[in-house]
Amino acid sequence: MSVSLAQASLLDIFEVLRSKRFVDMTHTFSEGIPHWPGFPEQKAELIYHYDEGVGTMGSGFCAHYYGHVGQWGTHVDPPCHFVKGGRTLDELDVKEMICPLAVLDVHEKAAANPDYAGAPEDLYDWEKRHGRLPEGAFVVLRTDWFKRWPDPAAIANADAEGIPHFPGWGMELLKILCEERKVRAIGHETTDTDPGCTGSLPGEYYVLDQDIYQVELLANTDQLPEWGALVVASWPKPLKGSGFPARVFAILP
Repeated sequence: MSVSLAQASLLDIFEVLRSKRFVDMTHTFSEGIPHWPGFPEQKAELIYHYDEGVGTMGSGFCAHYYGHVGQWGTHVDPPCHFVKGGRTLDELDVKEMICPLAVLDVHEKAAANPDYAGAPEDLYDWEKRHGRLPEGAFVVLRTDWFKRWPDPAAIANADAEGIPHFPGWGMELLKILCEERKVRAIGHETTDTDPGCTGSLPGEYYVLDQDIYQVELLANTDQLPEWGALVVASWPKPLKGSGFPARVFAILP
């Protein structure tokens, strides 16, 4: 017997959700992956092994020690990453971790111009097809740059002078998304919010200064619909955390 949405229990909704296709938007991280060059490499050490008994235990177990910066692999940047006094990871509400997902597909423009910056017309073209973007969305810029993973040189795409060339968000588009559409978060496949050739990060500072979080180095955006999916972005809860690897996935309609 069918029930209305108002009558549906959480278990009814779960049955619907688990029948859908899920897309993992997260890269597997390890040593040597693309990252900001000012950060040290990850360190992973096996400290206990199955073949080693521990204390009075008859058998061992597996445990690793991991050391890495917060901005490692697919990761979340809370406002405090750039903004003194901004919210930290433990201060972001769990309700902000599940959102309607909007994908602005600019991968053909990025293929033609690696310095491409997402522009207002990319949003307006999207809205012609799907209607005005509602408040509280998680907006992803699809560039297909994730397909260069895990090659750091391919991700950076630097020229002979060492200037990186990868696509990103344009400031005008970011202002519309944050101030007029009031998005919950943004995400992208590259190591920075701004195009690599910018040489600075005005867009990233702006977004975080709006009390909005972002997720960088997303994967598998080519499997996402432009609209109709949900995104779940989760991360650990370090006290006053300024960033951490995230696990992000989409539930497709």
